[in-house]
Amino acid sequence: MSVENTPCLSVSLITDSYKVVKRSRREEKREKRAPSPPQKDTEPRPLTAREIELQELRQFDQDWRYGPCTGISRLQRWERAAQHGLNPPQEIRDMLLSADTDPDYTHCLWSDYPL
Repeated sequence: MSVENTPCLSVSLITDSYKVVKRSRREEKREKRAPSPPQKDTEPRPLTAREIELQELRQFDQDWRYGPCTGISRLQRWERAAQHGLNPPQEIRDMLLSADTDPDYTHCLWSDYPL
């Protein structure tokens, strides 16, 4: 049988139908997505006096100029630094003396870690 005698068949390719299916799935996904929540225009709340003081104490803990702070309280570290002429900030000492019973004030940042 020769090629000329064969009946002409219309050929459909699998990619013809694949494009349509893929396009419809994308449209379904877009429809299923929940709308994103509206952006809030609120500003972060201002820090309290206690939070500001604790930030300053953490900065004091991280300042290498006043020597190591592990194994001693913040006040002991401040006094040692003053004794060696390192001029620690007086405001830090005042904060430590005003809240001498609060462990958030007395213990250094790394007090929970073993030596």
